[in-house]
Amino acid sequence: MIVARCSVVYEGRLSTVLPEAVRLVLVKGDGTLLIHNDRGGKPLNWMSPPCVIRVATGDTDETGRTDEIWSVENSAGETLVITIHELIHDHEQELGSDPGLVKDGVEAHLQRLLAEHVEVLGQGWRLVRREFPTAIGPVDLMCRDSSGLAVAVEIKRRGEIDGVEQLTRYLDLLNRDPLLHPVRGVLAAQEIKPQARVLAEDRGIECVVVDYDVLRGIDDADSRLF
Repeated sequence: MIVARCSVVYEGRLSTVLPEAVRLVLVKGDGTLLIHNDRGGKPLNWMSPPCVIRVATGDTDETGRTDEIWSVENSAGETLVITIHELIHDHEQELGSDPGLVKDGVEAHLQRLLAEHVEVLGQGWRLVRREFPTAIGPVDLMCRDSSGLAVAVEIKRRGEIDGVEQLTRYLDLLNRDPLLHPVRGVLAAQEIKPQARVLAEDRGIECVVVDYDVLRGIDDADSRLF
């Protein structure tokens, strides 16, 4: 992990430029590379494995400063060129094994119930896999809808903006896979905040409110007066 004054150019499905600024660059043990600034949780840009990182020396300016250039390329042909103008901090840390995310009881149970009753999310749906693996973490449910299209489902007890951002990152990664593309997203929760719903709809993500007690079979929504 390094903190550096750097500029970044991405070439792939589109072209983007990050002008020179101080940023955090993380390279994970699996080859994932992420670039962060000091605001928000989502990386400004990233490259998912498998990818190759090549380091070269750039030009020397009139002050004697020599840039270091990282060229990152993945198997899809996307490239990320990071020009490091000033290295502020450089640290390597082995994290070791990790038990992974442990969901709280309600959220974990909700995931299991929705996997067993996936038709609640859509008529004619079928479950492909729970905890579908990606390079940035597992998708709660991977399904196929009645048309056979892939659907990534993120399950939360309370649907908030962070959940939408998380699902957005999964969809960006999954839609790079030609065997899955196109993949659409569903945010399923017992309650979905209005701001999260607006952001989800803006990104083409469907929101589904699920009733935990009905799924558990201890309540009948059709027999309620209100």
